[in-house]
Amino acid sequence: MAFKKLRKSYHATIVAACLGYITQAIMINFPPLLFMFFQNKMGLELWQVSLLVTANFITELIVDVIASKYASQVGYRPLVIIASFVSTVGLLSMFILPDLLPSTFFALIISMIFCGIGGGLMEVLISPIVEACPTKNKSGTMSILHSFYSWGSAGVVALSTIFFLVFGLDNWMIAAFFLALIPFINMFLFMYVPIYTLVPEGEEMKPKELFSKKFFWLLVIMMMCAGATEVAMSQWASAFAETAVGRNDLKWLTDLLGPCMFALCMAITRTVYGKLSEKINIEKAIFLSSLVCVVAYLITIIAPFPAISLIGCGVCGIGAGILWPGSFSIASSKMPKGGVFMFGMLALAGDFGCLAGPSIAGQISAMANENLKVGFIFAIIFPILLSVISFILILRNKKNK
Repeated sequence: MAFKKLRKSYHATIVAACLGYITQAIMINFPPLLFMFFQNKMGLELWQVSLLVTANFITELIVDVIASKYASQVGYRPLVIIASFVSTVGLLSMFILPDLLPSTFFALIISMIFCGIGGGLMEVLISPIVEACPTKNKSGTMSILHSFYSWGSAGVVALSTIFFLVFGLDNWMIAAFFLALIPFINMFLFMYVPIYTLVPEGEEMKPKELFSKKFFWLLVIMMMCAGATEVAMSQWASAFAETAVGRNDLKWLTDLLGPCMFALCMAITRTVYGKLSEKINIEKAIFLSSLVCVVAYLITIIAPFPAISLIGCGVCGIGAGILWPGSFSIASSKMPKGGVFMFGMLALAGDFGCLAGPSIAGQISAMANENLKVGFIFAIIFPILLSVISFILILRNKKNK
């Protein structure tokens, strides 16, 4: 009886999609909490730990490209079930493979690749699956959906930190096992919930047609800037928190004050916008949000005290909240026949921005004697460019009217 209800309710589809984004939050945020443990207890060097992050992101980028091209032919359901299964395998293999393989580093690389495959498939599929659902408020639903990534990120960092404080880092495998239950259960949900087609067969834009649209490339730049703006700040939030606290031995506190605070601010913004979106113009909202991010970056750069820089991180979380889901909503409303390929290409652009933003900030900071503020002087170009593009969209809408 319960399965029959699942097959009929698109609300169940949205619940499964939200769990999918929580899964992605787990795979992106949980491994970094263990990197110091891997260095100290498993003998990994810093370059090996960095390579774990790179392997995850590069795998996700490759999967973005492949899944975008073939998702319509293969079908959403089989791929999203595979995504949940591979995500489960990725989390479980983190503590199973090191005992089975002679090299701990090689075992963790394989785990990160599994996580990248699962995350890449989720990134491409979840948004179009929800967009295809017969909801009345598409923009608000999209924002609520993406808020679950932020709630998931904050929850993973907070709960894992508390778990490690109570039971110790040596028991991290237990935490990984319980987190792996989420994608495992979700795999069965996706077997039964209704999944709708975003664009009727034969009507979806061909890649060549999509690439010929100037508006599409404007959206690509928006997504790159949205990803870079968000992740450049979130990735370095822990470093700002550590400076503000002033003690290296309080990592649990810096994790809560840095990445967790940023994710929480972003989650609140996405949830509030999801409830009020019918009354708000999305282009104007993105314009104002990008200006908030510019102000947040300036606070971080010019703040005389580390604690004020940390406040800038939180303000940026508020501003960055709707940039990513808002860009998806604009794309879907202006190019309704773009289909899953368009969503995949935009996800690819966003992921590239996620990789470029913190890399630019980090590399330039390293060249300036580890001064993060110098790196953020250059990284501020991303929210500035986003504000310019969103202002162009506002003018374009007025011209069309």
